[in-house]
Amino acid sequence: MTTISTLFHAGLRTAVAAALCAVTLGVAAHGASVGDIAIGHPYATPSIAGSPNGAAYLASIENKGAAADRLVRASTPMAARVEIHTMNLDAHGVMRMREIDGVALAPKVKVQMKPGGGLHLMLIGLKEPLKEDASFPMTLEFERAGKVEVKVIVGQPKPAGAAASGHMH
Repeated sequence: MTTISTLFHAGLRTAVAAALCAVTLGVAAHGASVGDIAIGHPYATPSIAGSPNGAAYLASIENKGAAADRLVRASTPMAARVEIHTMNLDAHGVMRMREIDGVALAPKVKVQMKPGGGLHLMLIGLKEPLKEDASFPMTLEFERAGKVEVKVIVGQPKPAGAAASGHMH
C-alpha cells in the first residue's frame, strides 16, 4: 500500500528533477551555432553612465570543425558599429586597446572573451545605455561559417568560482 509520504517524496523528486533539467537547458540554450562554430554565453557589461561606448563578450567561441575559420565582424542595432578589439600590456606596462581585423579560430580550438584584457567586442555609439538584465541581438559573421544572430545579456561578470558553472553574468 502506498503512503501519502511515499507519494509526496516521489512527487518532490520529480519536481526537483524537472527543475534541474530546466536550469541546465536554460544555461545550455544561451548561445548559438553556425556551421562548425559554437558560441557560448554572449554577454555585455553595463555601460558607464554618460559613456557612448560599451563592451560585449563571448564566453566561448569554439571551432568544432576540421578547417580554420575567423570571426570577421559583428553588428547590433544597439550601437552605431561594433569593432573587434584586443587589449595588451605594452613595453611600458600600459594597457593598450586596438582594433583587429578578426579572431582566428583554429580547428578544434575554443577562444574566450572576458573583461579585463584580451579580446572583446567594442560597441561604438550606443543608442541607449546598457542596463543590468537587459538583452539585445547581435549578428556575428564568420569567414567560412557565415552569419548567426545571438542574444546578448547585460550583466556583471561573477567571481571566478561562479564562472566555473559556465554562467558569467
